[in-house]
Amino acid sequence: MPEMLPKYVKLGYQYLVDHILTFLFIPIMAAVSIQILKLGPEEILTIWNSLHFDFVQILCSSFLVTLIATVYFMSKPRSIYLVDYACYKPPITSRVPFWTFMEHSRLILKDNPKSVEFQMRILERSGLGEETSLPPAIHYIPPNPTMEAARGEAEAVIFSAIDTLMQKTSIEPKDIDILIVNCSLFSPTPSLSAMVVNKYKLRSNIKSFNLSGMGCSAGLISIDLARDLLQVHPNSNALVVSTEIITPNYYQGSERAMLLPNCLFRMGGAAILLSNKRGDRNRAKYKLVHVVRTHKGADDKAYKCVYEQEDPQGKVGINLSKDLMIIAGEALKSNITTIGPLVLPASEQLLFLFILIGRKIFNPKWKPYIPDFKQAFEHFCIHAGGRAVIDELQKNLQLSAEHVEASRMTLHRFGNTSSSSLWYELSYIEAKGRMKKGDRIWQIAFGSGFKCNSAVWKCNRRINTPNIGPWQDCIDRYPVHIPEIVKL
Repeated sequence: MPEMLPKYVKLGYQYLVDHILTFLFIPIMAAVSIQILKLGPEEILTIWNSLHFDFVQILCSSFLVTLIATVYFMSKPRSIYLVDYACYKPPITSRVPFWTFMEHSRLILKDNPKSVEFQMRILERSGLGEETSLPPAIHYIPPNPTMEAARGEAEAVIFSAIDTLMQKTSIEPKDIDILIVNCSLFSPTPSLSAMVVNKYKLRSNIKSFNLSGMGCSAGLISIDLARDLLQVHPNSNALVVSTEIITPNYYQGSERAMLLPNCLFRMGGAAILLSNKRGDRNRAKYKLVHVVRTHKGADDKAYKCVYEQEDPQGKVGINLSKDLMIIAGEALKSNITTIGPLVLPASEQLLFLFILIGRKIFNPKWKPYIPDFKQAFEHFCIHAGGRAVIDELQKNLQLSAEHVEASRMTLHRFGNTSSSSLWYELSYIEAKGRMKKGDRIWQIAFGSGFKCNSAVWKCNRRINTPNIGPWQDCIDRYPVHIPEIVKL
């Protein structure tokens, strides 16, 4: 029904509804002003003298106003600021061009040519480029996924990102009050958060957390946890580290559903500094507005659609279900149903309500109205989980090619870096000089369990084009054309 309306009619409707209070307020104020102007000085003086002010009433009224204001400001949530963030940039020696990846696959799976052919077809349609990276242990033939190698990858990724963040923010290790590290599949003892504490000699009273097994959306879960902790710990800094360690999780079997992650997942990580200090309000890049989390784990299909298991030969890997995109779509619907009323303008909410009522009462064949989230956000960071994920969200949310450009280019340049991909996308937008003060950003991520999580940020200040970052040496080459199929 809405698509049948002329474009200018819909624009006029949106403008009218979104500014309805202004349109109502101006005539009322004009009428009051005209009436006041009609009164003479003597009439105004008479009205003033007729007002009787009692000292006790004034005192009680002032006390009541002060009490209400105090309760309001004390109950108001603390503002959470993103001071800055940094993404890990893999060295050139870790890159895996297509021919290298396929040569290794042929050598590792020499007894199973059909699995090699399957991986080649996936890689051709994946949307990945020639510069994605895998850790050193995976470059061996066969791969050498030892605990020592996995720790080495974790140290390289996490420490590099934190060092860059400390350089950008000038924060000292002693100033970090809260530490949260999320890595889904690699969970050693001592934990990765303990590894960070040991490396940077963080304070003994630091509140540290290590999140594992929560999939690619764990980065926003970490942000949500940090937000909750910063609400109860005033004047604090929180360091959030999001990564996925590839070394111990490279599948060496031949099950097709478990070979998919080998083709998509690559090295990556990000470190984010959050603060609730008023002193950081002016220097912080972004302000956190909302975090909305949706969990579909009560449904058995959703729970098992991304599942770590052993294949018939006893080799461990991640099994990706054929129903993954359907389940992701259902999780997204649940998430946007919650986030929509928080961010959409009144015009979109009313239109959605009218169409919903119309379908119930008049004609159930009317198409459901998909709210125009472009009215609520200037930038979209969709988890670069794969080409199909980005395509589906672009279609469902009716986004333009520019809206999903950051996600597609991140997938092409860095691959699926799991929970850290959202920060590579945000860095892309900044590197392109597109971020302006007041812009709103929607980060959307999916993860095992099955979960769909969203975070909404507002740009807090003017963002200068960064001179360091993961896109530093290649941003001028992007965006690039990504063909449907890259013949290998």
